[in-house]
Amino acid sequence: MTRSLAEWLQLQESVHARSIDLGLERVATVARALALLTPSYRIITVAGTNGKGSTVAYLDALLRAAGYRTGSLTSPHLLRYNERIHLGGAQAEDAALVSVFERIEEARQASGTTLTFFEYNTLAALLLFAEQRIDVAVLEVGLGGRLDATNVVDADVAVLCSIGFDHRDWLGDTLEAIGAEKAGIVRAGRPAVLGTEDMPASVFASIERVHARPVIAGRDFSWELDDGFWTYHGLHTTLAPLPPPALAGAIQFRNAATALAAFESLPQARSLSVAAAAAALRSVRLPGRFQIIPGEVEWILDVAHNEPAARVLAANLRTRGRTGRVYAVCGILSDKDVPAIGRALAPEIDEWILCALPGARGSSAQQLAQRLSASVAAPLTTDSVVAGCELARARAKPGDRVVVFGSFLTVGSALQWLGLY
Repeated sequence: MTRSLAEWLQLQESVHARSIDLGLERVATVARALALLTPSYRIITVAGTNGKGSTVAYLDALLRAAGYRTGSLTSPHLLRYNERIHLGGAQAEDAALVSVFERIEEARQASGTTLTFFEYNTLAALLLFAEQRIDVAVLEVGLGGRLDATNVVDADVAVLCSIGFDHRDWLGDTLEAIGAEKAGIVRAGRPAVLGTEDMPASVFASIERVHARPVIAGRDFSWELDDGFWTYHGLHTTLAPLPPPALAGAIQFRNAATALAAFESLPQARSLSVAAAAAALRSVRLPGRFQIIPGEVEWILDVAHNEPAARVLAANLRTRGRTGRVYAVCGILSDKDVPAIGRALAPEIDEWILCALPGARGSSAQQLAQRLSASVAAPLTTDSVVAGCELARARAKPGDRVVVFGSFLTVGSALQWLGLY
């Protein structure tokens, strides 16, 4: 029986009893059967609480600018599953995904194991990368690092963008515990690129324990801004002047510099001119990362869904300034630290419109309001993101701003409603 991509995805949701079940045994069993454990291509694995998606996008663009054949894996997606896997900068086609899913399922059934949805996702990417004979793969860790499916293959370069509180049920209640889990992607003798020196001690201890080679922001690479341009001071080269990265927000200079440091850390990395690096960084398009939609009423969309990301979003809003009222269209999954997100953003928002989100991890707008009650007074509630966007449009006047945030699901729905995706 030939299944469509939608049918394959529906099947994959039901094969394993739990949607999240960290561990490498299942995925390694199937990867071994498919001869995926020792790839012929280089691997850059990107972990961290925030900044992973932007860093992956910059890395993929930089690698392609240097002439590498690339593949990338990210998650989650906004609207189409195909967004998760890119080959040479283009989304994987349905037919290619269906073909590799058939091979994965055959190997899975023969091994007598199960797979989670994300484990299928990871194996599909690795199989497509092998078939396409790419040069470098850039893998975004889904959750944590040590036990994440992407860690089934060894990283030639490990990248840790940031460490903050998120996924506490899985990674631990302290930054030290979370840092140790995320640092599980580093490998002996290989570069470990840190996007900030402000890391828990457990990260540095993990690097030292396995004898990896730390490459630390502020020590081994840095960046400086000057009159609208910036300079990257790297391991082997200085690139200047560079235009601002394509993605908005001050944090993107750090993410872009971290991507450049990871590029330089590749064994026998190819040279990259200032012009090529500038064009690559300016070419990146990543919906939902402080995405600004101008107009009489300005819309800003951001997938911020944890406390550190909410603080970054709040800082970006303050830097941008305002001329009128600011409306929030907010939907947050039930397993997130909702009160902390509310505390971070409450000073920047005049009126909150809370949206119900579907699914096992979703919640009603009334439940969300209860969890935000310490910092958000008298919010409006709606039964969907679309309804929330419509209400915001009706209430906002010229000069006002609408900020949509809280999850990929929230931003994806808003982008579709706005006709932008």
